[in-house]
Amino acid sequence: MFDVAVRAGVSAQTVSRVSMGATNVRPATRDKVLAAMSELGYSPNSAARALRYGTFQTIGVITHKFSRTGESRTVEAIVEAARSAQYTVTLVDVESPVSTEVSDAVTRLSNQSIDGLVIIRAESVTPAMLSIPAGLPVVVSDSRFVGHHPAVGADQLEGSRRAVEHLLGLGHRTVHHVAGPDSSGPSQLRIDGWRAALDQAERPAPPIFRGDWTGRSGYEAGKHIARDTDATAVFCANDETAIGVMHALHEAGRRIPADVSVAGFDDIALAADVWPPLTTVRQDFAQIGERLLELLLRQIRNGERLEDVHETVPVELVVRESTAPPAS
Repeated sequence: MFDVAVRAGVSAQTVSRVSMGATNVRPATRDKVLAAMSELGYSPNSAARALRYGTFQTIGVITHKFSRTGESRTVEAIVEAARSAQYTVTLVDVESPVSTEVSDAVTRLSNQSIDGLVIIRAESVTPAMLSIPAGLPVVVSDSRFVGHHPAVGADQLEGSRRAVEHLLGLGHRTVHHVAGPDSSGPSQLRIDGWRAALDQAERPAPPIFRGDWTGRSGYEAGKHIARDTDATAVFCANDETAIGVMHALHEAGRRIPADVSVAGFDDIALAADVWPPLTTVRQDFAQIGERLLELLLRQIRNGERLEDVHETVPVELVVRESTAPPAS
């Protein structure tokens, strides 16, 4: 660090600030320091920094299928919030959300010197299955960890209820459902909301079609729905599934929404640009990611015990042209 300071013509304290990502350094000075670091092959020693400041300024994030909308948008929000708090993020995307893979991911991240851990989706993993080092601050986006680790998640149940109540309010006799995987917690919550709304209205619940969150699985389910002339409304577990259903309905000559109304969940960017624009339930992924990081930092910085904290982020029903009253 002293050599870098001499090369850049600044103090060692300024070099320390630049290496820590501090914002109170003039851009021209930062550029000189970074150039000197590059010329001398210098990089900060995270272990030494942790001994001095008591923190690695790094958090770990475990996710499952990062390519999915919810996971990627939540991680994006966490990374942005972490950057503002001058933390970096180390990401592990597990292939399968089973206890062994998630626990292995925790071990790998712990060995890379992290101050805390965010688990985006543990799916079928329960707290008893998960091996986490004692004292490591953790926050999860999964309600099954309530009472064990602080949790933040969207109001999946209420969002599903609103979508189904919207369709029933248009005059549809019942609402079909294309669900997510049976191993998924959010998928089950959306099924529960769908069923609760039908039960409340004393309407029959048609058999569930199972998908895997993809448009292809929605398309396959949509081919079956298209052959059922009594099916006039469909609520899908996410927007990609809904778009696949719309594809199959269009291919079969079923008009949307004149013959079949379709609603989704998430409000991805494409939802407003498909034709017809998709009615959906909007999740505030940015707020979820920000709250996850805030709860984690409260544990890291203040040593707070937040095991019983479970925050539910509200959702919003966004009505577009893919839903309408059934044809008379």
